[in-house]
Amino acid sequence: MYLKLDHPPVHYENYVSLIDPQLAAKLDSIRSEMGNQRVLHLNSTATGGGVAEVLQSMVPLSNSLGIETERIVISPPYPEFFQATKKIHNLLQGAEGSLTGEEWEVYFRSIKEVARAMKRDGLKADVWVLHDPQLLPLAQFLREQDGSTWLWVCHIDLTTPNDSVLDTLLPLTSHFDHLVFSLQDYVPDGLDGRMPVYIAPPAIDPLSVKNTAMPEDPARSIVSAMGIDSNRPLISQVSRFDLWKDPWGVVDAFRTARESVPGLQLALLGLSQATDDPEALDVLASVRAHAAGDPDIHLYYDPAGLPDTIDRIVNAFQVASLVLMQKSTREGFGLTVTEAMWKSRPVIGGNAGGIRTQIKDGVTGHLVSSPEECARRIVELVQSPELRFRIGADARESVRQRFLLPRLTHDYLSVAQSHQSQRQRTYANGADEASALEHLIPGRRPQFQVGAPNAHSI
Repeated sequence: MYLKLDHPPVHYENYVSLIDPQLAAKLDSIRSEMGNQRVLHLNSTATGGGVAEVLQSMVPLSNSLGIETERIVISPPYPEFFQATKKIHNLLQGAEGSLTGEEWEVYFRSIKEVARAMKRDGLKADVWVLHDPQLLPLAQFLREQDGSTWLWVCHIDLTTPNDSVLDTLLPLTSHFDHLVFSLQDYVPDGLDGRMPVYIAPPAIDPLSVKNTAMPEDPARSIVSAMGIDSNRPLISQVSRFDLWKDPWGVVDAFRTARESVPGLQLALLGLSQATDDPEALDVLASVRAHAAGDPDIHLYYDPAGLPDTIDRIVNAFQVASLVLMQKSTREGFGLTVTEAMWKSRPVIGGNAGGIRTQIKDGVTGHLVSSPEECARRIVELVQSPELRFRIGADARESVRQRFLLPRLTHDYLSVAQSHQSQRQRTYANGADEASALEHLIPGRRPQFQVGAPNAHSI
């Protein structure tokens, strides 16, 4: 029903030189306050996708701070579960339609079975951090009045949600102490002022294999082994094959740009190992048909038989490409944007969601709203090395200041610490433990915020 994952240890000291002293001081403070706490992160897939990417680095970093942290991936007994949750994901991001009664039933029944297994095994933690809609019902079935803190983290773009799904899911948030969103714009109207909300944009691990600096020669060697002509200009989009990533629009932009840049090549790198994305093959087939056998359009999906690890291949494509794209029409955040910016590469992103938070148009990249606009920016950047260098340098510094893993780790821990501090203040005012817990259980929680009212800004 669920798996406990082990991640190789890391050393916090290796991150210190990359972050500002103020953040280092905050992390030192919170490690002293939470050193006796056990934190549990839960998500729905071991590899593939931004959440798995973040957790595989955040968990060992938290442990290196002296805070006992573990990660669990759920494995529901019904294969239809991920079909239902992918549909929920799409609907929350604005797709039309609704879930059938059978799909809702398998969604709740699956999580109830997972909760039953966790109760049977006596799974305990001081802080529970549940990620995205796949895990949302778990608190309803599992939470006990044991003084633990429960956070739900939503990583997806909720700017235009399908109300038929949102209305069913929102009541489930009442079983949590805090809700965390990537952007203030994603907080549903029904939660404003009713639930403690914290804004914490995602971040990348600068010390991971994917993000550690790779020299250009090894990068070119890897992409050559993948069928790319390293002597000709290359642009890439690194992203799973998903309808919201608009791979069709990327192909259209490439074809237009190639008219001005002879020899241009396009790579769509979707080497996803996510087990919670059953639609990827259908999207891939559609994009392949749209590419119509063009030898300069390279589509990558199957992780078998690769010349190197997926992380090193992603790193290589981001280094070897003159321009990276993330032409999403909906995007919770888009870690591949951050990764490319960290490698000092200019990124052309869809003018949507979390991409707008990362890219300052014309300064740290470009925001576009159509294939034609994307094509114009591709040509401009490919033909101007000076412009690429300036934008790339500003992009890297922006990531260093705002979107590295130690900041996100601090954000999550500080949310939990704020709730525990509130509980301790309640005790100090004379309430016994039972009364204090009753004051903090869902539906009766105090309306306090962390940082600025209803938001924490980076």
